[in-house]
Amino acid sequence: MNERSEPKQVCRRNALTFLGHAAVFGLVASPVSLTLSTAEAQTTAPTATATTPPADAPKSGTERRQERRSGRTERRQERRTGRTERRQERRTGRDERRDARDGTPAATTTTEQKK
Repeated sequence: MNERSEPKQVCRRNALTFLGHAAVFGLVASPVSLTLSTAEAQTTAPTATATTPPADAPKSGTERRQERRSGRTERRQERRTGRTERRQERRTGRDERRDARDGTPAATTTTEQKK
């Protein structure tokens, strides 16, 4: 019984193995504890039969993103429509001025015919 217990040096391989085992244990233990606590909460909570959330309920991120996208689409379409109308007004005015300058009646020529 002459042996003394000396502290062993920990090599890198053993340390990484230990950390790997700890990580695996953490990953396995987390879902198990989460599913148990979720199941218990579901059994004690009253069930809700409403399929649509109330109007004053906060919206999810997906719903907010969809609203922003649809709003952008509507604004973009309004801008396009406005540009088209202004362009048509310019063309009509240009044709009327040209016809007045040339002395031809304005009703005989249209922008669609000149394209």
